[in-house]
Amino acid sequence: MEQLVLDIMRDALMMIIKVSLPILLSGLVVGLIVSIFQTATSIQEQTLAFIPKIIAVFIAIIVFGSWIINTLVSYTTQLYSSFNALL
Repeated sequence: MEQLVLDIMRDALMMIIKVSLPILLSGLVVGLIVSIFQTATSIQEQTLAFIPKIIAVFIAIIVFGSWIINTLVSYTTQLYSSFNALL
């Protein structure tokens, strides 16, 4: 029983990583590009660092949103269907 709970928790954590990775990577890539631009031009404006990252995250949510929802719905359906085996 304990192993089953650990497996479910591991699967849930992997699902969190899987669905959040595209959004986090887009923010990371845009942040890195903006940081290189700021270093090269010696511009240290704070809003220049945050606004492009926010826009990139919104675009990533729009692009990957349906995939994220489908992945989470299939995981939730699989989890609910296995409740009989858990009890």
